[in-house]
Amino acid sequence: HGWTSEDVLECAHGEWVRQEMMRVLELLVRVMNQTRRRVLQGEHVPASEKVVSLFEEHTDIITKSRRETQFGHKVCVVTGSSSMVLDCAVETGNPADSDLFAKMLDRQEVLYGRPPRQSAADGGFASKGNLLDGKGRGIKDVCFAKKRGLTVAAMAKSPWVYRMLRDFRAGIEANISVLKRAFGLDRCTWKGWQGFLSYVWSAIVAYNLAVMARHLLA
Repeated sequence: HGWTSEDVLECAHGEWVRQEMMRVLELLVRVMNQTRRRVLQGEHVPASEKVVSLFEEHTDIITKSRRETQFGHKVCVVTGSSSMVLDCAVETGNPADSDLFAKMLDRQEVLYGRPPRQSAADGGFASKGNLLDGKGRGIKDVCFAKKRGLTVAAMAKSPWVYRMLRDFRAGIEANISVLKRAFGLDRCTWKGWQGFLSYVWSAIVAYNLAVMARHLLA
């Protein structure tokens, strides 16, 4: 007999169900394998090989020393004196913060055609290599919230400048808190990897619009 639009929709829906079942079954096989390796064989399973969510399989395991393990993705945020977010990068895996400093500086040079005049970063980014890299790019003061063996004289031209940049970095924590509490950046509710990216950027765009409005009304 002839095909109707309902027949086509039913076939399309059936194919989607089949593909979804195959996807979940493949993930279940991986979960059983990682469980056997870890529980029965006592093997250390690398985080990159683990499945921690059947529904959001892109989820990464985020571990930091002396902190509770979290699940999601690392998000690097760059702000300026205006408090607006100037750049954002969503990472995959669990890269060390110190390995991300040069990448974020590279992005700043691409976006703005030059490195920043000064930089203030979280203590996790601190390393001698990152300090030398920042200075080599022409950044006058490269401040890390924690020294980690670095001297103030090596990072900034004076203790006063170091304190000012360190305090500026502390103020960024308030902006991050607003992004989490008021704009929902503490927990993504959109499905899939692309949904995760869209959710993060929509939160940042909304936050920036609020900051711009506040400046215009001041």
